[in-house]
Amino acid sequence: MPLIQCENLTMSYENRNAVENVSFSIEPGDYLCIVGENGSGKSTLLKGLLGLMRPKNGKILFGDGLTQTSIGYLPQQTVVQRDFPASVQEVVISGCLHQKGFGPFYKPSQRTAANAAMEKLNITSLRKKSYRALSGGQQQRVLLARALCATDKLLLLDEPVTGLDPVVTSDLYALLKQLNQEGVAIVMVSHDINCSIHNARKILHMNTGVLFFGSVEAYRKSALCEKFLGRDAH
Repeated sequence: MPLIQCENLTMSYENRNAVENVSFSIEPGDYLCIVGENGSGKSTLLKGLLGLMRPKNGKILFGDGLTQTSIGYLPQQTVVQRDFPASVQEVVISGCLHQKGFGPFYKPSQRTAANAAMEKLNITSLRKKSYRALSGGQQQRVLLARALCATDKLLLLDEPVTGLDPVVTSDLYALLKQLNQEGVAIVMVSHDINCSIHNARKILHMNTGVLFFGSVEAYRKSALCEKFLGRDAH
């Protein structure tokens, strides 16, 4: 059963349809890149999946025990967020907030999960450092660890490599590939179609509606891919 099934989904933003009649599914273990030009509805679609925006029409169905609060999310960072005055450990464990309930303290199991996420992403040595003092690549590792505290099923990432240098970008893609191989489904919004087809297994190409949804192999052979990438598509 799919983790998420979207059926004829339409979402409005500022009195216009930002997502229109979109249908696709996310299976366990998928690695899906959502691509398209600016204003094509990519980020709005993610907000719908997370319950941050309500659909105007259509359905978002969840399966395999997944809920909107058990999705890990790595949003686009703003300048204000990069200057957040908290320790790495505090940022990471905040990914357990939905599980914490109304109590004032985190449970031992949640602290264990945060420690495991930091170890997995090789940032344990940074746990007491201020988040605002880290490099861009280190901050993305911290936010990815935070997202992992919320899920072992699905990560949603919105332009996660924006502003990172090529070496750090390659490192982040390698981390995502490793997590995917360990069974975590990855859904990533990206403006870089070329990198998307080299890292993902499925492509959702949007322009408000769905222009393409399917395997990377089928996308490479499509006229749409050739239009955007030319001979590089092959």
